[in-house]
Amino acid sequence: MGLLDSPYVRRLAIALQLMDVDFEHVPLSVFSHYHEFAQINPVVKAPTFVCDSGDVLMDSGLIIQYASVVSRNAWSAIPNGRKQRAMYLRLESLALAVMEKSIQLVLEDFLRPPEKRHSPWLIRVGIQLTEALDQLEAALRLHQWNFRDKPPALPEVSSAVAWTFCKRMVPTMIETQNHPVLDTLAAEAELLECFRRAPHSTLKFPVDAEISGVHNVEV
Repeated sequence: MGLLDSPYVRRLAIALQLMDVDFEHVPLSVFSHYHEFAQINPVVKAPTFVCDSGDVLMDSGLIIQYASVVSRNAWSAIPNGRKQRAMYLRLESLALAVMEKSIQLVLEDFLRPPEKRHSPWLIRVGIQLTEALDQLEAALRLHQWNFRDKPPALPEVSSAVAWTFCKRMVPTMIETQNHPVLDTLAAEAELLECFRRAPHSTLKFPVDAEISGVHNVEV
């Protein structure tokens, strides 16, 4: 459950396809459908994953871990070699950092009144986002991919999803010309069937009366 305008929800939806896990996507918003969401997961956190057993899981990374066991698909396996493992995890951690910092900026813009925004905090988060993007770009320059020969690995999925989210949700905070490798990877990934079946989108729903005034951006 969750909206595909969340990079975490979208990352999970793409990963489940690549692991050949059958699933039903329920586009519930943590804001617009708060009470409906809470009936299934009282924590109201997206993505939420309901197992066949009825157990409710949260956090896209942990859900991917669970799905990898269910599917017995080696797609999400972390490389064994020390150097390869370190690179894999570095790319993944940087992509997740980009998601986290860009979402923080989106929340400030959508949820907090302008007069209550703390400029030093916004500046700090913006610097962190820029640094994460620069580090991810540098790491990807040392990384080779070919989506024609093999499907994207999880760090490539996360990187592409994070970049697309940034371009659409915080475009004034990024400079595409400074991240040509990341931009190319995302452009190629977005053409893949698994990405096209889970497109980034912002769905519009009425907001619950009790949380009126909250804009509909999923996190």
